Order: sequence, then C-alpha cells, then structure tokens
Amino acid sequence: MTRLALIEREKKRAKLVQKYSAKRDALFAIIEDSSKSDEEKFEARLALQKLPRNAAPIRKRNRCALTGRPRGTFRKFGIARNKLRELSLKGDIPGVVKASW
Repeated sequence: MTRLALIEREKKRAKLVQKYSAKRDALFAIIEDSSKSDEEKFEARLALQKLPRNAAPIRKRNRCALTGRPRGTFRKFGIARNKLRELSLKGDIPGVVKASW
C-alpha cells in the first residue's frame, strides 16, 4: 500500500493542473502564434515560467485507484495490473475475460 502522503500529493497536483489549464493553453497559443511580436512571445514565456511547477500536466502520475500503486496502471480501468487481474478473475469487471487459446 502506498503512503497516503503520496496519494494526496497527486490529488493536489491534479487540482493545480485543472486550475491552470486554461491559462497555460492561452499562453501556449500566444507563443505559437506567428502573428505575435517577439516581445509578446517573450512576455508569455515569462508568465508561463511563473506558474507553479506542479501545474504542468506532465508532472501528474497515474496511480491505481485502489492501492495507489504508481506503476503498471491501466488507463482504461484506472487500476494496477495485479488488482485488474484479481477483479477480472472474480468477475467484478464486466466484459473482461481470461484469455484462452
């Protein structure tokens, strides 16, 4: 089981990403716009650097919703591989069956 502090940190990062996503998108649009002057692009880049570091979506980590495990997480289900196996063998996940050939 993962420490609760790590899980809470990820929740905090997710909130920050959502809070600043519109502002980040607007600043990136200014930076990518070829009609803007170099000074405007520079100001947008400085404003982007002043945003919190954890507001970047790349810093989010996918974790298992049940155990908090950071690795081996399936995006479709939001749970780790070992929990996915357990639940699918029990029949708790509809549509998932054990492969046999």
